[in-house]
Order: sequence, then C-alpha cells, then structure tokens
Amino acid sequence: MFDIKENLKKLPTCPGVYMHKDSLGKVIYVGKAKNLKNRVRQYFQSYGQSTAKLKALVSNIAEFEYISCTTEMEALILECNLIKKYQPKYNVLLRDDKTYPYIMISMEEDFPRLVKTRLVRKDGNRYFGPYSDANAVNQSIELLNSIFKLKRCKAVAFPKDFRACLNLHIDECQGPCQGNVSKEEYGRKINEVIDILNGKKQALDKVFAKLEEEMLKASENLDFEKAAKLRDNINSLKELQEHQTVTILSARDMDIIIPLITSRSVSVALFPVRDGKLSGREIYHMDSEGDNDRVELVESFIKQYYTQWALPPSEILLDIDIYNSRELEEFLSDGGHQVNIHKPLRGDKKALLDLAIKDSLELIKTLDEKIIAKEEKEKAIKEKLDIIVSAAGYDICDSRYRVEAYDISNTNGVDSVAGMVVFEGLKAVKKDYRRFKIKSVSGPDDYVSLKEVILRRFKRAKEESAGFETYPDIILMDGGIGQVHSAMSALKELDLDIMVLGMAKDDHHRTRALVNDDIEINLKDYPIVYSYIGNIQEEVHRFAISYHHNLHNKKSINSILEEIDGIGEAKRNILLKHFHSVEGVKNASLEELESLEGISKSNAQNIFEFFKNIS
Repeated sequence: MFDIKENLKKLPTCPGVYMHKDSLGKVIYVGKAKNLKNRVRQYFQSYGQSTAKLKALVSNIAEFEYISCTTEMEALILECNLIKKYQPKYNVLLRDDKTYPYIMISMEEDFPRLVKTRLVRKDGNRYFGPYSDANAVNQSIELLNSIFKLKRCKAVAFPKDFRACLNLHIDECQGPCQGNVSKEEYGRKINEVIDILNGKKQALDKVFAKLEEEMLKASENLDFEKAAKLRDNINSLKELQEHQTVTILSARDMDIIIPLITSRSVSVALFPVRDGKLSGREIYHMDSEGDNDRVELVESFIKQYYTQWALPPSEILLDIDIYNSRELEEFLSDGGHQVNIHKPLRGDKKALLDLAIKDSLELIKTLDEKIIAKEEKEKAIKEKLDIIVSAAGYDICDSRYRVEAYDISNTNGVDSVAGMVVFEGLKAVKKDYRRFKIKSVSGPDDYVSLKEVILRRFKRAKEESAGFETYPDIILMDGGIGQVHSAMSALKELDLDIMVLGMAKDDHHRTRALVNDDIEINLKDYPIVYSYIGNIQEEVHRFAISYHHNLHNKKSINSILEEIDGIGEAKRNILLKHFHSVEGVKNASLEELESLEGISKSNAQNIFEFFKNIS
C-alpha cells in the first residue's frame, strides 16, 4: 500500500512534474514544480484545504508519482504533454470539440500545395487562419488552385515516367510533374497567393479584376453558368477576406484573452487583433472541477491553446497579472519569434483591452441564459424519451442519453457505405462519428449491410479498440422493423443488450414514429422528441450520403468515360480538357461532340447514347 508520508520524504528538491492518482490508479491531477519536495508537500498541509476544489482533490489522492527534470522549462513542456495525454479531472482542460480550419501552404515541398488543416505545427509551412466558415475555406482553396493552376497532388518527387493526373489534361495545373514550370516561376505564383491570403490590397485587386473580366466575358457569350460560378468565387474570396485573421505574425498581431466565469460555465474569450484592429471573437469552453481561479484558467488556456491549435502572436494581452508570464513567454517563443505576455496599463493597447473587457461583460450576461435554455430543452426531451424507453422495457439512469444512429447509402448496391453519428443530449459528438465501407454485401441489401456494420462496430467495442470503447444507451436505425431486426440479430450474436429503435418514415420521407417489436410511438404526440429525432435522422443521412458521393465521384471521374465503347485514356483526356468535367461531357450536344478534334463521329454517337441511357 502506498504510504504518502513516507513517499513525501523521498521527494527530490529539483524541478519536475508530479501526478496525483486516485485509488484506481487514474491520474487526476498533473502539476509542475520548481521544487518537487516543497510543492507536493503543500497539498497535504494548509494549502490543500484552502479551497473546495483543493479539498476535493486531496481527498481523492491515493498515491502520487513524479518525474524529475533539469530545468523549469523542461518541466513546463512535460506538464503540457502529460495533461494532453491523461486529461486529468482536476486540471482545467480546454475542450477539443470546437476546432477551426486553417489554410496551409506546404512550403517544405519544392512545388507547394494549398491544404485545409485543423492542426497548426511549427514546421516551416505557412498557416492562415483560423476561419469560422469551413465552406468558404474549401471554396477559396479551390478558387486559388484554379486561378494559379497549383499542384493538388501529394507527390514531392517526379521521376521521368511520372504519370500526370487529370488536372493537367483539363488545364487546371501547370504540370510541374512534367517539367512544364520551373521552381522559380511556380514560386512567384505561390508568393502571389501568400499576398492574397495576407490581405494585400494590390494582390487582391489584381485577382478580382481578372475574375470580373472573365465573368463579364462569359456573360457576353451567354455562358451564364460559368458567369454565375465566377460570381460565386468572387463572393467566396471576399467573404474569406472579411473574416480572415493571419497566423503569419507581425508586430501588429496580438491576441486578447479574457476569462469568463459564471455560476454555470467556465470559458475563455479570445479576441484576435490583426493589423491593429479587432477582427473577431471566439469563445472556448473549459472543463474545470470546483472553484475556478482566473489566473489558473488563463495560464491553462495559454499552454493548451498555443501548443494544440494555434501559433502564438507577438503579443498576448491580459486583463490580469499572471505569476508565470516570463516562463510562458520563453515557452511560447521560438527562435527569432518572441512572445510578450502582459497587462497593458495605458495607450492604444489598453484601449483595445478595455473594448474586449466591455464586450466580455455583456457576453457573461447571456452565457448562463443559453446554458439554462439548453438544459431545460434537454430535460424536456429526456423526460419524454424516458416514457418511450420505459414502454420498451428499458431503464436508463444517465442524466443524458448517448445515442448512435446508423444509415446505409449506395447507388443500386454500388459503393455501399454506412454512416454512424453520435449524440449526447442535444450535442452532436462529431469526433465519435464513424464511416464504414460495406464489405460482405453485393447489391442493394440494407438489412445485411446494417448487420455487418453493427457487428463490426461492437466487436471493436468488446476489443476496446480506440474510438469504439463507449457504448450507446440507444441505437437508432434509419428505417423500420426490418432494420431493427438486423441490428438486434447482430447484438444477440455478441451477447449485448442495447435498446434499438427504428426511425420509421411517412410517405413524405419524414420521421413519423419510433418502432421496435414492443412499441410503435407516434412522434406527433411528442413534438419536442419529433424535432430531436428528426435532426438526428437528417444528420446520419447527410453523413452517410456525403461519404457515398465522395467515393462514387472519385470512381466516376476516373472510370465512367472509359466505360464508353471506343473511349480510352487519351480520348477521355481530350473530352475532359474541352468540357472540364464529366457533367460537361454528359450535357454536350451530339454536334458539339462530333466537332471535337480527336473524337470520331462514331465516338460522339457512343458518348451521346451512353449518357442518354443513364440520365
């Protein structure tokens, strides 16, 4: 048995990290210390009784471990890594369920690419963001790729026999893989892209002028579809610039961090200041047990946010003084990039800070109202679901249900996939969503496909595979009794007893009832549950069908034209270069196809008949 008093005597006086554990050996707190012996002892003296949170922590400490370090900086880095690894109950933790996308330029490659990412690293690449609108990021990457004909593929070396992708054949890439562009020329294009993402007016005006000229020309030629697409691209790029904050740092870049503590929530407001102007506000919710100290909250946020999600700016402004500002500055600074953390007392920075504080005070008034409204809605849904669950002979005591929903998507049995979405209360737990390719079924058989998916999912749960360990309280199947029986059959094989309900639809394809062998609950009698189940059904359908479309489209681009009699790779590329897409070929008239150089009249007839028969 671990003797705390005896082990306190053995602690060294060097810097290090300590880990408090409970009776089950689970790490419940990680801390760093300048002097391990002095710091850990304090928990079992008056310091450990100074707040309700510390009292709760100390009452649960059954043992502790420590790792000695040579410097305080080494201890700080180790502390961050261990908190990320163990997610201890009594540490203040930054929730990771709200991440925003960045645009990354892969500068480590000879011919860099534009990539959407949600993870920022200090790796020599260029990062722009974070952005709140992921769709605008996708459209802007597509737009910049198209304007500058940038490389999309991941290849970094191009041997002599390297096979070019379709982007070259449809004039969407300059073709560095074929030696069509030098590193220097390509680099100039990348510099233009960087200027655009940095928001430089001259670079933006140049691109907007080019796009507007193309749009007017398309309109004059009565190509309204192309003109509309160019208009949408211009709007997407403008929208991206409006919300943009730039991670490539300058002396005018700073973040303002304000802790928000209410009776029901613990959050941090982050205000990015770019080019001397406030450019938005993001709220990050924190998990914290018991009493909350503003200094501890801010320090924990800075360490976790800037090591997991974002690169630090040159300055971080706070409305409080923190104990370890110099240590944190050293921790965040990298090479020539220095970070300054301080509380401004006068001047323009103080004015910006006061503006952020004023906004935060207004924000605090609404935070609890939103939480109370959400809790009341969850409670109402839970009460109604309890009635349904009881009617089916189940009893679930959790304060909120964990629900998993499944749907199958395919095209006449081709590229069959399944989607699994997860909800806890009202919240979609997107990190637990899963996709499955159907392996054992040939043709459109949803029942057998669903059984395969349920077997695979819960076999992994029994094996404690990462990401599958947590069991749901309720399984929802997109469909009726047949889908329910498929899931029940799989669970029976695995000796599991989990409630399964089918989301039966009406003639208008809307959820009308929850069904299994024991019950059929008309959801119109439960309006709040009707809305809740409807949202889940829409989400699982969207998730499954988007995965199916992605798979199907990838195959279509590469193969559907080559399915046409007389059309091989060379003629496929001729068609795509002229019409830009499979859809463009499909919509072409017979006369347009016949007029295309390299395509014979018999080829044109075969193409026209092929798409006529599958439309």
